[in-house]
Amino acid sequence: MPLPDEYVLGQSHDAAERLAIQDAHFAEPSERLLDQLALKPSDRVVELGCGPGGFTKRIMARLGAKGVVIGVDRSQGLLDQASTRLGPCGPAKFEPIVGDIASLGPWLHDADVVVGRAVLHHVPMAEFVIGRLRSKLRPGTRVGFIEPDFRSPLARIAYLQATGRPEFAPLANWAEALNRLYLSRQISPAVGATLAASFDAAGYRDVSSARVNFPSDGIVIRNMVLVYDEIRDVLDSLGIMKASEVHEQQRLLEALPQGDLPAVWGVFLVNGVV
Repeated sequence: MPLPDEYVLGQSHDAAERLAIQDAHFAEPSERLLDQLALKPSDRVVELGCGPGGFTKRIMARLGAKGVVIGVDRSQGLLDQASTRLGPCGPAKFEPIVGDIASLGPWLHDADVVVGRAVLHHVPMAEFVIGRLRSKLRPGTRVGFIEPDFRSPLARIAYLQATGRPEFAPLANWAEALNRLYLSRQISPAVGATLAASFDAAGYRDVSSARVNFPSDGIVIRNMVLVYDEIRDVLDSLGIMKASEVHEQQRLLEALPQGDLPAVWGVFLVNGVV
């Protein structure tokens, strides 16, 4: 069983494949957040939880020769993949750092922008990180996060199931399993829903928030199947779902008809200024 402070989802090569697929349906909200943060060519950007560099690549595309991205992640393997991937991405410099993002280390020094995508929901009591982060940054630093919401869409799925659409059960089962796993680790599967309020409470200025639903299309279903691959053994060990049932749920997900599926998750975009 992973330790309480380890990521719920994996950090393997297969996990990197899932993150690459995930980057495709994160594309529009990612670019929107970077627009809101108004990156400048010479900015020093600190990315929390950069993983294999999917979001980092989008950041570096907006920087010039004097721009720097400090990529902080706990996995040396994912940082190595990011360094290889980002080498030909333009004139900006990528500096990988192995570290716990919750420690808010010296790599924050002189940051112009701090960003993170799908990282805070891996941190217990992420609100403490938001408050302490503001204390570490100089006035004027722009801060923005994209965080998934695995909770709000369940209301729509529950309604549809209760009014004659039992075939949506695989979507509900996936979401329930993921939520139970997150709660077993004392981390929030819906930190994005309260993130703007946390920014306000910590004293950030010019706080804005938006929400985007992901349609349950083929790429989202593929992502869900890969998530099951990563957490199958943990779900079994915790008594949430047996490994044999995970295989069956993967089959049922892949058998769902495309084009008439409710969203099973979405994201919140939140940004503000120190």
